[in-house]
Amino acid sequence: MSLRRRILPTILLTGAIVAPMPALAGGFYLQEQSPVETGRAMAGGAAAGDDPSTIYFNPAAMTQLSGVQVSAGVNALMASAHQTNRGSYRSVPGSTARVPVTGNDGGQPFESVIPVPNFYASAQVTDRLWLGLGVNAPFGLKLEYDDGFFGRYDSIYTDLKTYNIQPSAAFKLNDNFSIGGGVDVQYVKANLTNALPQVSPLVTTDGFTKLKGDDWTVGWNAGLFYTNGTTNVGVHYRSGINHKLKGTQTISGLVTPLSAANGEFDASAPLDLPDIVTVSFMHKLTPNLRAMITGKWYGWSSFKGIEVTSATGTTNKELDYKDSYSVSLGGEYDFSPAFTLRAGTMFDRSPTNPQHLTTRVPDGDRVWLTGGATWNISPAFALNVAYAHTWVEKANIIRPDSYFPSPATVTATTLAQTSGNADQVAASLTARF
Repeated sequence: MSLRRRILPTILLTGAIVAPMPALAGGFYLQEQSPVETGRAMAGGAAAGDDPSTIYFNPAAMTQLSGVQVSAGVNALMASAHQTNRGSYRSVPGSTARVPVTGNDGGQPFESVIPVPNFYASAQVTDRLWLGLGVNAPFGLKLEYDDGFFGRYDSIYTDLKTYNIQPSAAFKLNDNFSIGGGVDVQYVKANLTNALPQVSPLVTTDGFTKLKGDDWTVGWNAGLFYTNGTTNVGVHYRSGINHKLKGTQTISGLVTPLSAANGEFDASAPLDLPDIVTVSFMHKLTPNLRAMITGKWYGWSSFKGIEVTSATGTTNKELDYKDSYSVSLGGEYDFSPAFTLRAGTMFDRSPTNPQHLTTRVPDGDRVWLTGGATWNISPAFALNVAYAHTWVEKANIIRPDSYFPSPATVTATTLAQTSGNADQVAASLTARF
């Protein structure tokens, strides 16, 4: 096998390994799909049924919405992260020497504002049947480190977007019970880069790899809703979605003896998104005061690693994610028919494996504190606003990545401490007809 054919699968793997990691919430799932829910830290979840965004959280609760209701909103995320070099190094083929990988801390990798838009519409067709449509972005990240970042062999640039289109229906079985479900038509697009080490550490310029790919795939979701007028209970299941990104891998800048690997090649990589189970309770403590709790389980253990296929073969690398969960508590109070205040808190467990953390997803366990309000401008229009702050637990990254087959194998080990937090401001307008 030629040198080019031997080293290309390894390079493809290194560039594509991060394709499914666009986290701003635990793992790479974006919780922020409704300004109303953000205000109560997602505690309303599958049980609240008081806003068209219930189409995403539990379409069965649409039966609580009268007439036609439309909501359009955006969550503006303002995330920050900081990477500290703890002694990153690289190996030298044929030697036991460790050469330090130096450079700057990469600066602030996130854009100043990351918008997460959402749109929902529900319609009561009969006294038993409701139809709905949701459009949102449940996964996504845009992140770029400065030139000369010490973790450049791990990551430089990430731009991953998903768009989810969810036609849904709900049916009221009786005054207490409803069922509902929907189809998730999902598009994902990724653009990812990182540097490649040269075989000789005396070569001062790095190689470069860029992966681009996209995919359309379909999933489904279903839920149950119960209410007795005082207490609401909701249960919702969202299926996992198995994407297969197809696109190109571009490799440049490698010098002899690796220059034969430079070029553009067809490539594909799977992106397996988890199934999600949500259980929610809401109880009216008084006619104006409501308490809520929601628990979510995320089936991340199905995500074992990334398998990259190209014309030169197939490579596989283990990531070994864990099942995770989040727990939310919230409450809201109606000061008048026109004005409601809400607040909440959430613990969001990261599914990432400490042995496989990466600077591309500076992730850790998270604690949320949120507040929000609804102003019913008129019987036809309501304005919803929210604010949330998220504390992200510090984590240590120990990331060895090997490039090129023997005898040219180079292992670059990124040793870093990552820290950060996030703020978000959200708003939506709901119209009722």
